[in-house]
Amino acid sequence: MSGRQDVLVAIDVGTSGARAAAFDLAGDRFMEVRRPYASHSPRPQWVEQSASAWQSASLAALAGLVAGLGPRRRVHAISLTGQCPSVALLDARGRPVGPGLTYRDNRAEAEAAWMRERLGDAWIHDRTGHQAAAFHVAPKLLWVRRHQPDRWSRVRLALQPRDLVVLALTGEAVTEGSHAAATLCHDLRGHRWDPEILDALELPATIWPRLGRADEVVGTLRPAVAQQVGLPPATPVVLGGADSQACAFGGGVISAGPVSEMAGSSTCLNAAVDRPLDVMAVTHYPHVTGAGFTTETGINTTGSTVTWVADLLYGGRRGRAGARDFAALDREAAAAPAGADGVLLVPVLADGERTDPSLRGALTGLSLRHGRGVLARAALEGVAYAIREQLDLLVAGGQPVTELRVSGGDTRLGAWNRVKADVTGIPVITIPGDAAVTGVAMLAGIGAGLYRDAAAAISACVHPDPAIDPDQAHADRHAAGFAAYRDLVAASVVRRREG
Repeated sequence: MSGRQDVLVAIDVGTSGARAAAFDLAGDRFMEVRRPYASHSPRPQWVEQSASAWQSASLAALAGLVAGLGPRRRVHAISLTGQCPSVALLDARGRPVGPGLTYRDNRAEAEAAWMRERLGDAWIHDRTGHQAAAFHVAPKLLWVRRHQPDRWSRVRLALQPRDLVVLALTGEAVTEGSHAAATLCHDLRGHRWDPEILDALELPATIWPRLGRADEVVGTLRPAVAQQVGLPPATPVVLGGADSQACAFGGGVISAGPVSEMAGSSTCLNAAVDRPLDVMAVTHYPHVTGAGFTTETGINTTGSTVTWVADLLYGGRRGRAGARDFAALDREAAAAPAGADGVLLVPVLADGERTDPSLRGALTGLSLRHGRGVLARAALEGVAYAIREQLDLLVAGGQPVTELRVSGGDTRLGAWNRVKADVTGIPVITIPGDAAVTGVAMLAGIGAGLYRDAAAAISACVHPDPAIDPDQAHADRHAAGFAAYRDLVAASVVRRREG
């Protein structure tokens, strides 16, 4: 069949819902179907989702996509990505035991602190590539074991959302390095479940799925699922990678210099490195191509912060901003002065940041003379300052930072792309579409033998826009704003207070 008829499908088990996207072999996405699901916060620092919904929404999105494609298109392979690290706990029959705990859930602070005390920060970082935080899977498991022993007694398997959907599609319980690294139980260099960590935490090795490769064909569709979604049972399923890691690949980040930004509800920043950096605040994953590693730093509520501002100030009586409202925000933020006339916004709106659960959001420097455009500008700049702070960590580790490759839904805000270039002082290059799902489709193509290797997939599928160079006229103003931002996030006033 011709390239126009062959289709690669990417499934993303995301933060706000699942989606299935169809790509041609040139990397162009021509159809996408989404199915939402809700998050629940029954207590402060708890952020849960239905693990069953991760599966059902993903299958519904895939079925809707296949129905829309019609008979003239052949799905050559399916690959998957998803929010990470979130976790579903399954019983002996593969059924979820309670709700899924998302990466935004910070209930396990005490368990993460216990891990750090027991094993040591430097040892954990050297062995796993991470610093132990409530963000990760292992502390969440320890929390359930400690606080919900009845639930824990029924747990036989811990799967992240992408892996849960792979299980539904193929019947195989399997993961790969970019997901496994986020558990804190994975040996980064040895690519195995780490027996020393498991012994220290008293976690059974059997709770984890087997380890595979991101470009591995892990199986084909189970007959009942194939009938449900309208595909042949022989359709191959390629494992794929974690969302931010797939995004880096989809942005063409496989060598030193460029940094990938996955700009969605949250932000992940990723760079390719030959060896892990000796910077504790920088986490590391195996690169989805199988060569070297990918660094990661992240910010929990970036796009969510801008959406919050849009809903409050531009959404009107509906209280929910639409496309026209975001266009108005973009225009007014662009017209506001660089530096937002001294207004600073700290974009931490999820009861803590992944590396600092005590940090809270803040808005300072307000005056009666300020309109909503200045507040919108402050939101965009606040996120850009947070990004610059993360990029500085890479530089401190000796990693060159030459450009920021931005992809995801928030690339539509032109003012934000300009602000990021001006604040960071490096060119910003937007990647059309969504590099996370593009990267997953590329992995599907490699696994199915349609692309020879990672370089061939990038050549065929990655089509960056022209660079937005930083405006040096604003450099001094943003340097002062960044210094003020750093002072503010270090202050006790933006830390959680009891009572």
